[in-house]
Amino acid sequence: MKSIIAQNLCKSYKKRKVVNKISLEVHKGEIVGLLGPNGAGKTTTFYMITGIVKPESGKVFFNEQDITDYPMHKRANMGIGYLAQEPSIFRDLSVEDNILAVLEMKKIDKEERIKIKDDLLKEFKLTHVEKSMGYSLSGGERR
Repeated sequence: MKSIIAQNLCKSYKKRKVVNKISLEVHKGEIVGLLGPNGAGKTTTFYMITGIVKPESGKVFFNEQDITDYPMHKRANMGIGYLAQEPSIFRDLSVEDNILAVLEMKKIDKEERIKIKDDLLKEFKLTHVEKSMGYSLSGGERR
C-alpha cells in the first residue's frame, strides 16, 4: 500500500523552531488535515513533505523509499503533488520567466535550469503558453 511517512521533521527560521520532531503517516486513500493555530508549523510541515522546504533533520519516505533529499519536481513525478491555494506567479513575467525565476533559487547552471524548465512545460502541458504573460493565463494555467 502506498504511503507517505514523515519522521521527526524539524525546521527553524532564524532562531525560531517552527517544527519540532513531527512524525506522521498517511496511507493511500486517506484524507488527513493538519490542525493548529497560526504559526504552529502546519504549512512548513506540508512544505517539507512535498519538497518545497528542506527539513533541518528528520526523514520523508514515500512507499518505503527515502525521498528527503528529492526536489519537488522529482516527488511530483512519483505522485506527490502540491496545488497552491492561491496562484503564486509573477503576473508581469512570461510563463517561461516565472519558471526560470523559481529555478534561479537552485544551485544549478543555466543549461540545467533551461532543461528543467522545458521538462516542466511539457509535463504540465504548458508549452503552448510558454511565452504568455502571467496575467493572461486562466486560473488552471496559473496553478
